[in-house]
Amino acid sequence: QVQLVESGGGSVQAGGSLRLSCAASRYIYSSNCMGWFRQAPGKEREGVAAIYTAGGTTYYADSVKGRFTISQDNAKNTVYLQMNSLKPEDTAMYYCAAEAPLYGGSCRLDEYNYWGQGTQVTVSS
Repeated sequence: QVQLVESGGGSVQAGGSLRLSCAASRYIYSSNCMGWFRQAPGKEREGVAAIYTAGGTTYYADSVKGRFTISQDNAKNTVYLQMNSLKPEDTAMYYCAAEAPLYGGSCRLDEYNYWGQGTQVTVSS
């Protein structure tokens, strides 16, 4: 059974930081694409960052480059999203996703097969 369990969401003021965690089932974590997405009320889901757990290569949406960092802990089958310099427009439900096609050894932000339940991030001005 695939399990993706997000944690770490919360409320923070603009300029602050949060770190999200996604604990995955071992077999879905290994040698796979793992990604973070977000969806704000009334908006479409947006890809944020992705990582290939076998090689550590990362991919970011332009909107978060330089502020967010995706990383992994193979011993814990966990992927993290460190979010710094948060802005009110980062407010959204954040979802972890797993298993997607590789593109030249790197992961992108589409075609993910498994999704977590989400964790809310609220940034106040």
